[in-house]
Amino acid sequence: MPHDLTVAVVGATGAVGREMLKILEEREFPATKVRALASSRSAGSSLPFQNGELIVEELTEASFADIDLALFSAGGETSKKFAPIAAKAGCTVVDNSSAWRMDPEIPLVVPEVNPEALKTHKGIIANPNCSTIQMVVALKPLHDAARIKRVVVSTYQAVSGSGNKAIEELRKQVTQLFNMQEPEAKVYPHRIAFNCLPHLDAFLDNEYTKEEMKMVDETKKIMGDDSIRVTATTVRVPVFYGHSESINIETDLKLTSREARALLSQAPGVKVLDNPAENIYPMPINAAGEDETFVGRIREDESIDNGLNVWVVADNIRKGAALNTVQIAEVLIRENLLLS
Repeated sequence: MPHDLTVAVVGATGAVGREMLKILEEREFPATKVRALASSRSAGSSLPFQNGELIVEELTEASFADIDLALFSAGGETSKKFAPIAAKAGCTVVDNSSAWRMDPEIPLVVPEVNPEALKTHKGIIANPNCSTIQMVVALKPLHDAARIKRVVVSTYQAVSGSGNKAIEELRKQVTQLFNMQEPEAKVYPHRIAFNCLPHLDAFLDNEYTKEEMKMVDETKKIMGDDSIRVTATTVRVPVFYGHSESINIETDLKLTSREARALLSQAPGVKVLDNPAENIYPMPINAAGEDETFVGRIREDESIDNGLNVWVVADNIRKGAALNTVQIAEVLIRENLLLS
């Protein structure tokens, strides 16, 4: 670790950027100085940090001269433009957008799953999609024990995954409906309050959405196994925080539900909540504000020889975005892998 470590959060005023600052503070991240960078319209505003506040600075091409490590959460176009500029200046970038995830030269990392991939970085590291992160945290111990052949996943994703405007839209629509008013839909193509939308991101030529194909492609890259077959259906649900996933897994070797439960109970970053007789299973209200990936409803799939069903829930803003980014940064520092 550098003697003096300057860390910047790029996109600091957004939902994930604010959470990054909060997590840096909570985990006592070993930074000498933390800076908040954002667009010109946010420059000059302030954000709470530790016992004071950070004044937001405008992001420019000259911003990275004195920065050792930058945590990006400012959207794909910003990342495409500024991440290479930062890396060229000697600043290591951990990027939360989708811009670099499938670039073969750039590691896509979940610290509980493939931290060794960080050794190959050349200045930019990609943070995976929120729904992929929590899934692979749960898949990894099962894959190591029995080799996963196929995954069928259906997601139930919170509106916070679309940012602050979506959170506000759900709040507003609920209020409008209770007041017998026609709800306005601006963020999503249809009303989200008391509804489910099987539509996350744009539809592609293969009739899947971008979100669904992210889960397919990213899972193979993170797990380091192109032979794993993955299919996904992603759904937006009227929940503020916490993505839920129903995952059906087919393995080469037989795993009983008891064996799977034992493996998951020992897995890093996983918390098993699995006692249906007592109505104990993961829910978004358990996960909101928490760091762990919660797993429950662990049971054998009776329709195939080597199959399991699991239910996985995590806070999409924390583990699905900000926390995973900070955890990557912690590994970079611990293993002395920063550029500068």
